[in-house]
Amino acid sequence: MQVIFDHVSMLFNQGGPVMPYILFLSVLMWVLILERYWFLLIQYPLLFASVQKEWNKRTEYRSRTARRLRAQKIAALSLLAGRFLPIIRILIQVLPLLGLLGTVLGLIHTFEVITIFGGNNRSGIAAGISEALVATLSGLVTALSGLYFSTSLDSRSTLAREQAEALQRE
Repeated sequence: MQVIFDHVSMLFNQGGPVMPYILFLSVLMWVLILERYWFLLIQYPLLFASVQKEWNKRTEYRSRTARRLRAQKIAALSLLAGRFLPIIRILIQVLPLLGLLGTVLGLIHTFEVITIFGGNNRSGIAAGISEALVATLSGLVTALSGLYFSTSLDSRSTLAREQAEALQRE
């Protein structure tokens, strides 16, 4: 376990100053993804069943009040089904940009070494290039890891919205 922690710590240090931001945003993205799966797989079916049961208890369905109540319930279910999905999409777009920022900072570091020491300090040049590549890799990997799950959540959310709209047609 200590070996893994040492490797992650080394990678974190090699990535430069953007790595804490990439780590924070990727953890936030994964917390939101897991929360959405938990909600859509466990909470939403219970909530939908509750709304459907409440709707079926009504004695009349055709009045203006009943239609508005049904539309309000459907809108609330639809909002809950799509909650946090735009934030997840934004995080997936921001993470590669942070990696790109790390690339630029690593290249600036490389050019500073070249300016000060010339081309003779190969370890300083390699450190700057390593910083650039590690930051780029981290931003891309974290974004790509969330992309599949974001798409999956979008389709699950769409199905949940369609399920809620089917309540309106009954």
